[in-house]
Order: sequence, then structure tokens, then C-alpha cells
Amino acid sequence: MEQTLRTAVFPGTFNPFTIGHKSIVERGLEIFDKIVIAIGHNMTKPVDENIVKRVEAIKKAFEGNSRVEVSVYPGLTATYAASIGADAILRGVRNITDFEYERNLADINKNILGMETVFLLSLPEYSYISSSMVRELEANGHDITPFLP
Repeated sequence: MEQTLRTAVFPGTFNPFTIGHKSIVERGLEIFDKIVIAIGHNMTKPVDENIVKRVEAIKKAFEGNSRVEVSVYPGLTATYAASIGADAILRGVRNITDFEYERNLADINKNILGMETVFLLSLPEYSYISSSMVRELEANGHDITPFLP
């Protein structure tokens, strides 16, 4: 029996990519052979310097790990995942609010393209960390390095 490579797409804006995101990817690698960290991009806007910096930062966080790739994609996540032959979409869930939002996305992705979504609950020590919280701290002059890989 031939073994197939199981690939998941871990989508997001990752602005910035936090230690919570990194934890989801590391734990996802216990389930999947390969994870593509996919930064969503509005195709009506040019790829900006910020996206390039995010890609570089994420690649640095997984330097030397050939099982993790980073890409930027336009359009719908499920369409992108299907286009690269992914088996599933990987999502992290911190709380019930995240779950309700993610459940709706998972349902539509399953409906339109048959794409499954795998949820991993964030570890308790990361459940309060969000990219928006980190951006807010940075905007107010706080050191955000404890929240970044």
C-alpha cells in the first residue's frame, strides 16, 4: 500500500505571526506530513513590504524544517488549498468566539470544495494571544518579543 503525503494549509494574515501560531503548526506536524502556512492576500492590492517581512519572519521561525512551507495566496482559502493538493485546512481555536467563526468557515469550505478543516485548541498558555493584541501592544510602545517566535 502506497503512503500518501498528507498536507494541511494553515491560513491567516499572521500580522504578526505569534508563538500561538507557531504552537499550532508544531502540533499540526504531529498530524500532517507537511504544513503550508498561507498568508491571505487581497489580490486588488499589491503585495506590500509588510507581507514580505511576514513571510521572511515565518520562514525564519521554521528554518531547517522542510515540512513547513510559507506562501502568499489570493482569493478563497479552500480554492487555494485544493489548488496545491492539500488534504485539509488547519485552524487554531482559542475560545468559543473563534470556534463559532471557524465553524462557519469550515462548513462553507466543506460545502463548496469538500475541503475538511482540522481544529486544534490553543494551549492554555497561548489562549489570550492574538495578532491584534500584539499589534496594539506594539503601537503603544510595549515590547512584543515575548509573543513572537
